[in-house]
Amino acid sequence: MKTVDLWFDPVCPWAWIASRWLLEVEAVRDVRTRFHVFSLALHNEGRPVDGWYRKWLDERWGPARVALAASRAHGDEVQRDLYTALGTRFHRDKAPVSRETILAALASVDLPASLADAAGSSELDADLRAGNRAALDPIGEDLGVPAIHVDGHAFFGPVVSPVPRGEEAGRLWDGVLLVTGTPGFFELKRGRSAPVTS
Repeated sequence: MKTVDLWFDPVCPWAWIASRWLLEVEAVRDVRTRFHVFSLALHNEGRPVDGWYRKWLDERWGPARVALAASRAHGDEVQRDLYTALGTRFHRDKAPVSRETILAALASVDLPASLADAAGSSELDADLRAGNRAALDPIGEDLGVPAIHVDGHAFFGPVVSPVPRGEEAGRLWDGVLLVTGTPGFFELKRGRSAPVTS
């Protein structure tokens, strides 16, 4: 079985779609995904970004901090279900990024409400920074999430919408492995022409 490592920020719609795609891939290919926390807010700290994006980031430190606190207290295995609980609320249900939403997600996967306190604490930010480095060191600091590592190769993406399902997900996986395993391959891109849908 092939192990795939995915770094995600719970509030990133592109990471959410990539994660749902990888779960589809698991059903049609012999792979298993491990989930790792990334913080876009921390990643963009001190970087010049548009004002609207800075405001968006400043309001979204909490979910990554809570997810990492859950890993520290209960092991990394909790990320699969916790990320699903958080992401479903944020991305599918369009729930606000709030303490109430985080508490509902924690309760739905039988994790203690006290983990929500990590949202407002910088105590684990050094660990978040280390996680960000682990995700990006092999692919480049100017990128973000989704970050995927597999078979000694690491890359940003894919950025795709909506989520590929079934064998379509498997074919995309096969193609991603082919291009990312090609020495000297760096980028394949086209303009976005559709809204983000999961």
